[in-house]
Amino acid sequence: MNFPKRQNYQATAKPLIIVGSKNPVKIACTETAFSEAFSQGFTVDGVNAASQVSDQPMGDDETYLGARNRVMNAKNIFPEADYWVGIEGGVGEDIRGMYAFAWIYIEHKSGLNGKSKTATFYLPEAIAELIHSGMELGAADDQFFAQENSKQSGGSVGILTQGTLTRQTYYNQAIILALIPFLNKELF
Repeated sequence: MNFPKRQNYQATAKPLIIVGSKNPVKIACTETAFSEAFSQGFTVDGVNAASQVSDQPMGDDETYLGARNRVMNAKNIFPEADYWVGIEGGVGEDIRGMYAFAWIYIEHKSGLNGKSKTATFYLPEAIAELIHSGMELGAADDQFFAQENSKQSGGSVGILTQGTLTRQTYYNQAIILALIPFLNKELF
C-alpha cells in the first residue's frame, strides 16, 4: 500500500483531507472544491483505497458503493484525517444508450457525510461496445482515441468535449454539492 507521509499534519492549521485514490485529478479537484466551498486552504493527500467493486462499476448502486468503500478504506488507512473523500466513476444504460457519471462520498471525522452525483453524458456506441467486451471506460477511451492514461488527465468527458470540460472541472461541482451538509450543519 502507498501511504502519504505521516508528517505532522497537526503542525499546520489546515484541515487534512484524504482522498481514497492516488489519481492526481481526483486529488486536485478535491483540493479546489473544498477551497472554493470553505474559502480556506486544506492539506490534501491521497491513498490507494480499494473500491471493492468492479473495475468498471455498472449502475448507480455499484458506483455509489465504490465511492463509499473508498472512504471507509481510506479511514482505515489514514484515520488521522479531518475528511475522507471517495470518487467513483461508473457507467449505466437506458433505452438511449450507455452513459457515464461519478458518485462522490465525503465523510468528516464527526461522522457527518455528504454525497452527490455528477451530471451524466452519453458515450459513443464504439466506446459502449468496448465496455461491453469487458474494458474499463478509461482503457476503452485510450484504445479508441489513441490516448495514454486519459483517466489521469481529461478523462472521457475531456476527450468528448474537446477539452471544454475536463475531468477535474466535471468532478469539482459534484464535490461542492456533496459538501452541502458541511456548509449547512444545522440542517443535517
